[in-house]
Amino acid sequence: MDLHDVSLNISGNSDILPMEKYDLKAGHERVSEAQKRAMRDNGITEGVIWKQLLLFFFPILLGSFFQQMYNMVDTVVVGRFAGTTSLAAVGTSGTLVNLLFGFFVSLASGATVVISQFFGSQSEQGVHDGVHTGIAMAIVGGLAITVIGLIVAPFALVWMNVPEDVRPEALVYLRIFFCGMVVSMLYNVGAAILRALGDSRRPMIYLIVCCFANVALDLLLVVVIPMGVAGVAIATVLAQAISAALVVLALMRQPDSSRLVWKDVRIHRHLLMSVLQIGIPAGMQSCMYSVSNIIIQSGVNSFGSTTLAAWTAFGKTDAIVWMVMGAFGTAITTFVGQNFGAQKYDRMRRSVRVCMAMALGSTLMLTVFVLTMNRFLLGLFTSDTAVIDAGAEMLWAIGPYYTLYVCIEILAGAMRGCGESLKPMLLIGCGICLFRVVWVALVMQYAHTVPMLALSYPLSWGLTSVMFVIYYLRGNWLRRRISVMGYEPERR
Repeated sequence: MDLHDVSLNISGNSDILPMEKYDLKAGHERVSEAQKRAMRDNGITEGVIWKQLLLFFFPILLGSFFQQMYNMVDTVVVGRFAGTTSLAAVGTSGTLVNLLFGFFVSLASGATVVISQFFGSQSEQGVHDGVHTGIAMAIVGGLAITVIGLIVAPFALVWMNVPEDVRPEALVYLRIFFCGMVVSMLYNVGAAILRALGDSRRPMIYLIVCCFANVALDLLLVVVIPMGVAGVAIATVLAQAISAALVVLALMRQPDSSRLVWKDVRIHRHLLMSVLQIGIPAGMQSCMYSVSNIIIQSGVNSFGSTTLAAWTAFGKTDAIVWMVMGAFGTAITTFVGQNFGAQKYDRMRRSVRVCMAMALGSTLMLTVFVLTMNRFLLGLFTSDTAVIDAGAEMLWAIGPYYTLYVCIEILAGAMRGCGESLKPMLLIGCGICLFRVVWVALVMQYAHTVPMLALSYPLSWGLTSVMFVIYYLRGNWLRRRISVMGYEPERR
């Protein structure tokens, strides 16, 4: 891949979309019977919206639940059987992992958005090229994360002000974890491809298998064989390898144009610009989130090991809320992508409204649950009373405001499904990430307390939500995307 190609996309020129190879408007006339059958079966472009949305959403949610269970088991086992220092090591390591891993997964997400649009427009050649480009990007990205992660990990832990007693174990965890990045990328991108094709059930099943494998391996390598954080990291990599093998086999057995054929795996140059136009802003958004979280993490680290362990337990507890919001965001991206490809703009808008209502209701109920059960949930990760007290304080400082983030998740997902990725990135980058960096740099200098640090979250969510609602309702972004893709203009 030529570096000049990347720089063109960073400029945000939405008119550079080399899609002419795929005659999208004529796709419906030459699509195979198998693909027509697949389109009818997934129901995303047909049927009652709320029913179809729930049918697609629940497997994603259940998969996300097992993903969180998978992460929680790591935290519970290491916290209970390896101690507070090991728990802090696993928690602080996650921030750096998310920085690198999140960028490359988000970069490859450009391929899955393109696939969903091709699938909606019934372009078999487009789906074929998109699948193989996505898998190629997963392999290249996984190798890149491994190399970069192994080099920067020691320096990053120092820069993040990780306490010296935590640093050695955190470094062990990171080195092992980064060695498994290829299989992790293959699973995540492969599962995203299946969801882009309307299949959210099989990725869920593979995550469940992965979760149980991880539990068994955690118990073996931490409790039976006391390997500490190294055992947790090895268990995670092996479990991810199992899920990667399952998703690759599923793609190899797909019908027609969506089947994975290894000899066809490569990055298609005529798709690269379209993929990167969506993927680079999404990757940069992920990086900005991670950098702002690293800065927040460095602020937390300055309060010592007890507060750091509490922040880790708090993060695992409120993950219950984020997995539901994230599942709605994933669902609406595919829904909008396929309906945008099918040029069903009214159905696309209605699906956003329905998804928004569902997400708000679900988040409100989960907020009540998490706040009511906060000490019980925190107690799953540690028996240290001081850690539980500090974690409860964090939950009450942030938890009541979770609903403020719903607009950001749903509207950003909807825009990304249409290929509008740069503007949501800029809104989130300024309204959330930059705001938090400035908050830590300025406000925390005068009020160095955990509640003051936590206040940056609801303030940044509220500001960014207002900006997203205004931008979405103006509608200029959608008309521009319709024009760029060469679709029929929307009739009013």
